[in-house]
Amino acid sequence: MKRKSKFKIPSKYLLMGFTVIAGILIYVSLTMNLSGGPLNTVAGYVFVPMQQGINYVGSWLKDKTDNLKNLKDVMSENQALKEKVDSLTLELNTIKLEQYELDNLRELLDLDQKYPSYEKVAANVIGKDAGNWFSTFTIDKGSKDGIDVDMNVLAGSGLVGIVTDVGPNYAKIRSIIDDTSKISGMLLTTSDRCIVHGDLQEMNENQNILFNNLKDSDDEANVGDPVVTSYISDKYLQGILIGYINTIEVDSNNLTKSGTITPVVDFEHIEEVLVILDKKQSGEEESK
Repeated sequence: MKRKSKFKIPSKYLLMGFTVIAGILIYVSLTMNLSGGPLNTVAGYVFVPMQQGINYVGSWLKDKTDNLKNLKDVMSENQALKEKVDSLTLELNTIKLEQYELDNLRELLDLDQKYPSYEKVAANVIGKDAGNWFSTFTIDKGSKDGIDVDMNVLAGSGLVGIVTDVGPNYAKIRSIIDDTSKISGMLLTTSDRCIVHGDLQEMNENQNILFNNLKDSDDEANVGDPVVTSYISDKYLQGILIGYINTIEVDSNNLTKSGTITPVVDFEHIEEVLVILDKKQSGEEESK
């Protein structure tokens, strides 16, 4: 025989009942003003914790809302700061680039003033052969600008090389560090002549070029002496600075000396050059 199930009051009705009772107690407490009475005591036990809980939840929600607002404000400020930093970085890079270009132009101007008797045209490098060094490269000026084969090319503080090929709007340059380059040089301190020739292996190892056949009969040549193009060259104009003696030693014949020269041009970074439009007319000897 089945037992009858016990009667259960649904939860929602219980909650509604407690709510009604609580409302009645509050009403009676307020209207009857029974201070210290049992109703106030019951109300204290029931409603004070409830009110505290409500206050706590309200405070927690307010804190979360404030924190969320602060987070949004911080994120907005961070985005504004990031945009400002990007703008300042771009401005700084632009200033650096302009300063770099200004320094290059000032260097060319100084070089132009160093050889005032020669007419020159400025040009930009637009191509080079493979490798770290500008041993051979191409510029953006050519025959339309008066450039011709065998014209001397300057950069930095002195001689870069010579024009080997020309088109209407381009020219190819062979620099003095190329293995095929030879120049009749002269020490400014003694006027003794030597042969300066390029050597890419020496450039890779020590950033120098070579010289030999220096006839220093008075033994006056020293490390640090400047070397320029000599007056007997039939392609290179006289007196253009090549570099400074870095090492020097007596050859096995005890008659001549050889060694290395540190060029005055940075052959790893050439961007602009000056081409001298004047050409050497004649000479007694030259190295090609």
